[in-house]
Amino acid sequence: MSGSLIKIDEEIVTSAVASVTLGGSDWDSSYDVYMVKFNNVVPDFDPIDLKMRVTESGTPNTTANYDRASKLLRTNSTFVNSSATNETSWDLSTGIGTATGEQANGVCYIFNANNSSEYTFMTKEITELNTTPELVGQQGGGVFTSVSSVNGVNIFFNSSKNIASGTFTLYGLKK
Repeated sequence: MSGSLIKIDEEIVTSAVASVTLGGSDWDSSYDVYMVKFNNVVPDFDPIDLKMRVTESGTPNTTANYDRASKLLRTNSTFVNSSATNETSWDLSTGIGTATGEQANGVCYIFNANNSSEYTFMTKEITELNTTPELVGQQGGGVFTSVSSVNGVNIFFNSSKNIASGTFTLYGLKK
C-alpha cells in the first residue's frame, strides 16, 4: 500500500470508559483504506477479550454479521487457529487482564467501508501479554457480511467491562 497515513481521529483513555468510537462525524469518506491502531490497552477486569464492531451513521452495528479467522502464536504452547462466523463483533485480543504488563497492542486495516454495495473487510496484527502470563501474536482478518456504508469502528471489552486505559487512533490511507 503506497501513500501516507492521515490522522482522522484519536481517543486517549486515562480513566475507565465502556467503549471507544473512532470515526462517526470525523469520518472522511475520501479514503479507500483506513488503519485503526491501538496501544497499551488495559481493561478494568481480569481476564477479558478486546472486541471491535463497525459503526453505521455513528452507531455500532451489533447484528450477527461478523466473521473472522486468525492464527495465534503463543510463547508457552503451540499455535492456535481461531475462527467463527455470525458473531456480533470481531475479536482483537484473548484474555488480557489488570496485572502489571498485561495489555493489547495492534493494527487493523479496514477495506470497502464506504462502498454500500460491498462487504467491509478488515485485517489485524495484534500482540498481547495475557493473564496466563503468555505473550501472544495474532494475525488474521474478518468480514462484516452486510452491504452497507460504514463510517467508523467501536472498540470495547466483552461482558460490559470497561477500558481502563489505552490510545486509539484512526488513519486514512492517502491514495
